[in-house]
Amino acid sequence: MPIAMLRLPCVKMCFKRLMRRHEKSAVTEISACMITFNNSRTVEKALLSVSSWASELIVVDSFSTDETFEIARKYATLYEQRQWPGFRDQYNYCVSRAKNDWVLFLDADEEVSPELAEEIRQRIEQDAGAYDGYIAHRRNFYLGRWIMHGGWVPDREIRLFRKSKGAFEGALHANVKVSGRIGELRHYYYHYNYRDIADQIDTVNRYSRTAAEDMIKEGKRFRYSDLLLRPPIRFIKEYVFKRGFLDGLPGLVIAASTMYYVFAKYAKLWELEQRGRGGA
Repeated sequence: MPIAMLRLPCVKMCFKRLMRRHEKSAVTEISACMITFNNSRTVEKALLSVSSWASELIVVDSFSTDETFEIARKYATLYEQRQWPGFRDQYNYCVSRAKNDWVLFLDADEEVSPELAEEIRQRIEQDAGAYDGYIAHRRNFYLGRWIMHGGWVPDREIRLFRKSKGAFEGALHANVKVSGRIGELRHYYYHYNYRDIADQIDTVNRYSRTAAEDMIKEGKRFRYSDLLLRPPIRFIKEYVFKRGFLDGLPGLVIAASTMYYVFAKYAKLWELEQRGRGGA
């Protein structure tokens, strides 16, 4: 038998071994996407939590006036500034700039834990395309403690997804909708949302205005019953039934500020309606 024919099975076997090694070493690349505006307090921590394992970091900034730009450009693969069009449109634009199909979306005041980062890498490879998106759980840090009860718990949404299968939908609280199967991640990512109570109240003021404008666009009308009943019902639900009181004073501040947010958005809805009718 010719020597070449004896060697052929060996060549085939070596080739198969090389292919298996390549398949094992091939890692699905993930793009980390983030939008920013005056997030110098938290943005570096957020970027550092993904910079060592995401294949690219996409940051879209709405012309920050603090040091966010200088911090983000040290880590971002792609960093650009764009006028603010609203949450949904800015989110989707940022995702569209990613070169990879798998996208992890992270806010500038959030942090991916090492445990979650490792779980993401393992699940993407082990599941082998079984899912098109994954729900992640968030834990919130506020006024010096982790919040474990009340209206901020549970806190979960789709953050890891194929951009070919998902996109952000909604207005003020836009979130990802995926056309396909959804898996769930076990480990947490962390949220450092407000610097202090004043920062929270400022955010409530901005968001309640946006929420009122969204209700106008959706054709919702002001009702006194919403203004009178919804705020205290929300407080009782989150502070009593969801046991916000177990988080001490921070739990009370969260429940009270949420109640105020509900009151403010309906009061501002009434205000916008009055202006639309030619009122003062």
